[in-house]
Amino acid sequence: MQTKSTAERSTRLAVGIALGLGAAAGILSAQPSAPPAPQAPPVAVGSRLELFVDDVLIGRLDGVTLERHEPVPTGVALHFDRPWEGAFSGYVTVLRDGDLFRMYYRGKPRAGRDGSSDEVTCCAESNDGITWTKPGLGLFEVHGTRDNNVVLAGQPPFSHNFAPFLDTRPGVPREERFKALAGTSQSGLVAFASADGLRWRRWREGPVLTRGAFDSQNVAFWSASEQCYALYLRTWTGGGFRGFRTVSRATSPDFANWSEPVPMTFGDTPTEHLYTSQTHPYWRAPHVYLALPMRFLPGRKVLTGEQAKALGVDPGYGGDCAETVFMTSRGGSRFTRTFMEAFIRPGLDPGNWASRAGMTALGVVPTGPAEMSLYKQAHYAQPSAHLLRYTLRTDGFASVRAPYRGGQWVTKPFTFTGRQLVLNVSTSAAGGVRTELQDAGGRPIAGRTLADSVELVGDAIERVVFWTSGSDLSRWAGQPVRLRFAMKDADLYALRVRP
Repeated sequence: MQTKSTAERSTRLAVGIALGLGAAAGILSAQPSAPPAPQAPPVAVGSRLELFVDDVLIGRLDGVTLERHEPVPTGVALHFDRPWEGAFSGYVTVLRDGDLFRMYYRGKPRAGRDGSSDEVTCCAESNDGITWTKPGLGLFEVHGTRDNNVVLAGQPPFSHNFAPFLDTRPGVPREERFKALAGTSQSGLVAFASADGLRWRRWREGPVLTRGAFDSQNVAFWSASEQCYALYLRTWTGGGFRGFRTVSRATSPDFANWSEPVPMTFGDTPTEHLYTSQTHPYWRAPHVYLALPMRFLPGRKVLTGEQAKALGVDPGYGGDCAETVFMTSRGGSRFTRTFMEAFIRPGLDPGNWASRAGMTALGVVPTGPAEMSLYKQAHYAQPSAHLLRYTLRTDGFASVRAPYRGGQWVTKPFTFTGRQLVLNVSTSAAGGVRTELQDAGGRPIAGRTLADSVELVGDAIERVVFWTSGSDLSRWAGQPVRLRFAMKDADLYALRVRP
């Protein structure tokens, strides 16, 4: 047990040396007051990766901020340029199956009612998530040819919003490895299955769910953390098609029997039209569900009539605008909206200020050792309709950021299993990070204080934290602890304690 005098000496020494800031950094010139006794039970982290996209693990921040990062546009991923695709192609899903990436989307050349007979479901493929091709599948004759990339046709209304996913439930039959839901309020949501993701059959006759508006992309997945299928579907706040477009959730143990949909909550945030939800587990931390909705602003006109005409915007689609926002959930009926600002703005391209041009694809996928990609529609309702690819650093949705003058922060109490603390971290050449292990009451643990910490400088997706006596934390596994970070000109994106 560390004595009080030892702890005080460690604290004074740590404050004096933390990141070389000395007395010039007022934020670190004295040990912060001891945090109040924890009221909630410690967060059970285990050995999983924790992202800083919500307040689950973040305690007190002193001189540092939680920052959202903006996806970087990399150019066109796919043109919707086939005769059966066109200006109203949409509701894109991107998923990875081993070394193969698949993209599914609605092909629709002309405006019309939801579920019209000219809608088809198209497919594109990639080996890296960057360069995409449209395979000639020969499965359906469309526009007079079988030389096309269509995986579903002639089954209205299901190509309107066909949303596949790779079913990761243990023991799922191989012929049902891919599943999808599709339908409108008239048909209900109908389930489909496929062994290869190309040849689809109805999983059962009749809808599996009838309670919902469904007039958008309704997305489902197997949740390993909740041990059920989770479905995020389109509803309206006023019931029927009244009020605001919003999201509800239903669950199922078997994909056949679904619970009554429950409206999602969004914390203390203003009610907005959320056209889609695009909710899915983050592949590196599947207990965290990412959601990239399109925030829709009906009647908020930005394009002039002359601009819309010059762009070829279909009449009726020049009077609204939209953009992508970022939310998360850890299950249940609550979304966390830590950041209300746009995740992807419409930007300088006037074609993206037309209606519904802010619709993000379902799916964030890895496209490099330190890179992940997401995709967003562009130029909706225009002859030039296409899909853009954006990139982020792996885990890089948000970070705890420290300025040059330095700062520090403390986690909430948590328990872990594992041996080494690993950080996804980036510092400047002049910056750095030091780490302290504390007990649940905020008292530094001998041998793991800031004074003992080996300063971390550099940039890595996984960087092991060391103290002068080593990196092993296994003796504190299962005990409630906190972490204190003293940072200068640095970003901390994620952490985990690995075995």
